[in-house]
Amino acid sequence: MTTRHEAAVRIRNRLGLHARPAAEFVKLASRFRAEVWVEKDELEVNGKSIMGVMMLAAEAGASIRIRATGSDAENAVDSLTELVLSGFSEELAPDMDADGPA
Repeated sequence: MTTRHEAAVRIRNRLGLHARPAAEFVKLASRFRAEVWVEKDELEVNGKSIMGVMMLAAEAGASIRIRATGSDAENAVDSLTELVLSGFSEELAPDMDADGPA
């Protein structure tokens, strides 16, 4: 069964979605069968593409929308949302609160 799931979340780490967090995002997204898309400011990119994710240039505090379609879409979106909310295990921006969804 194909399902669709999405969530909005704010980038919480101080340096934003730079190379290392983007690579971590893509690595996690690639574990799922679902198609994964990420949107920021009306630019939508493949969430399994490092170049695409980096093109978003998502800085600390930016709101992104994670969308997935496929049998494991909900699990994909939930896992990716948790990763973003964790700040990619980096220093959080000073104005980001503990639960920070967009």
